[in-house]
Amino acid sequence: MSEDWRARISVRRGDLTAAATDAIVNAANNDLMLGGGVAGAIRSKGGPTIQAECDRIGPIRVGEAAITGAGRLPARHVIHAASMRLGERTSEAGLRDATRNALRIAAERGLKSIAFPAIGAGIAGFPLARCAEVMLEEARDHLRGATSLEKIEFVLFDEAAREIFARTLARMEP
Repeated sequence: MSEDWRARISVRRGDLTAAATDAIVNAANNDLMLGGGVAGAIRSKGGPTIQAECDRIGPIRVGEAAITGAGRLPARHVIHAASMRLGERTSEAGLRDATRNALRIAAERGLKSIAFPAIGAGIAGFPLARCAEVMLEEARDHLRGATSLEKIEFVLFDEAAREIFARTLARMEP
């Protein structure tokens, strides 16, 4: 099944918090504080139980990921991928490790579908084009191995981000 990895990745514009996947990924800080951006939307739409679970788990190391319930969101779980320290910027190593660990946790839990935002490309200041390359490389590499994941979605907030992710995916070697 590894040869058809590209067919198992989709890129679309939309609201990540509305994704009806087994898990959505939070662009998290290592303290697992749901502040602004994606995390703030998850907190506000998912309710207080998500932050309460994060408080019991965190802090975690930059590059790690943790899983919680999804509160009132349509998804079953939120995987918090910590690409940065609170108030700091995302590094490429932090982004790569956080993406890889989010995928690993999903597979360990036997999840079939996961939806990612552009981790680190918002308030954490990571360049969007490089974000697309790193995250899509990690998704491809994950799907080339043994995994329960059948679908990896990238749900981007605006059309410009969707276009960058779609172009990057189209350019990738099979």
